[in-house]
Amino acid sequence: MKEIAFTRVRYGYRRILTLLRREGFKDNHKRVYRIYQQEGLNLRMKRPRRSRMGAQRLERVDIARVHQVWSMDFVADQFFNGSRFRILTVVDNYSKKSPGLLVDRQIKGANVVDFLNQLKAAEGCTPERIQVDNGSEFISKEMDRWAYENQVVLDFSRPGKPTDNPYIESFNGKFRDECLSVNWFLDLEDARQKIEVWRQEYNELRPHYSLSQMTPMEFIAAQ
Repeated sequence: MKEIAFTRVRYGYRRILTLLRREGFKDNHKRVYRIYQQEGLNLRMKRPRRSRMGAQRLERVDIARVHQVWSMDFVADQFFNGSRFRILTVVDNYSKKSPGLLVDRQIKGANVVDFLNQLKAAEGCTPERIQVDNGSEFISKEMDRWAYENQVVLDFSRPGKPTDNPYIESFNGKFRDECLSVNWFLDLEDARQKIEVWRQEYNELRPHYSLSQMTPMEFIAAQ
C-alpha cells in the first residue's frame, strides 16, 4: 500500500484498494481504510463550493460507443526555469481513454490538425464529433477544413461555460493533479516523456469509478 501511495501520490484509498485486489490481496475495504489512515496516507482535497445553478449542466446526447465523441482542450504549465509550455489534451468521452497528448512550447491550429491526423492513423478512425471551446486554435481555418474533409462535427461550448464540456474538464483536473503538479520538468523532451508515461498509466493502469473500477483499455476490451 505504501509503495502504491508513494508512487501515485494522488490516489485515494479506494483506488489503492482496487490496485491491491488486482495483485491478489483479499482484505476488505474497512481494513484497508484503517491501515491507510494509521500509516498517514490519507489524502486531503479541498472541494470548491458550488452554487445550485452552477451544478446544473446542459443535457447532452447519449454517448453509446467509443469514438463517437471526443473532447479537446489546452492546459498550460512551466519548466523549472519558469518558461511556459502547452499541452493539447484529448479524451474519448465514452471510454475515458486519452488517445494522445500534444506537448509543445506553442500550439497553433495547424499543429492541432497535424496531431489529429496522427491520432487518426493510430486509432484507425476519427470521431463523429469533437467538443471544444472557442479558442483560436479550434476556430481556425485549418481546423474547419480538417473537420469538413473528415466529416467530423465540431461542437463548440458556450463562452464562459466550461460545464458544457465536463469530460475534458474532469480529465484535465486528473492530469494536473496526478501529473503536472507532482513532476518537475527540465525541458520539452523531459516533459513529453513524463507526460506520455502518465498517459499510458492513465489508459492501462488507473481504475475509473465511472467504468466500474476498470481502466479505459479494459473497458474498451469488454465492449
